[in-house]
Amino acid sequence: MTDLIAWCVSLVFVALGLWHFRMAFRPAPGGGAVPSEEGKPLFVPSTRATVAVGVVLLLFAGLVAATGRLLEVGAPPRLLSWLSLALALGLLARAIGEFKYVGFFKRVRGSRFARLDTWVYSPLCLLLAVGVALVARHNGV
Repeated sequence: MTDLIAWCVSLVFVALGLWHFRMAFRPAPGGGAVPSEEGKPLFVPSTRATVAVGVVLLLFAGLVAATGRLLEVGAPPRLLSWLSLALALGLLARAIGEFKYVGFFKRVRGSRFARLDTWVYSPLCLLLAVGVALVARHNGV
């Protein structure tokens, strides 16, 4: 069962990484990718930053696959498990949010991003956190 969870979580991270590469070079019209207030985005991500996020997401996929022993990277299993647990805590923190623009407990709620964050981004982070934690727990922590 843990193998299936590791596969699914890794595939989600790969899909998210590829999506970020696509968004770096062909941004979607209408926004929804970054928090905004009063119709104005809080920041405009550069192509380089978006590609960097895509690379990091692919690294997360590799970490989960290695922790779940789907991929051999030569690192000690205990280290991989602790790194995955740290990733799970980071994902949980993202789901909870910073209490203003991002996460389940945000106060600014009227934007397209806020709706997507409530119904897609934060729940996905929570599910990924649980999945990564299960893989880490089963394989060494």
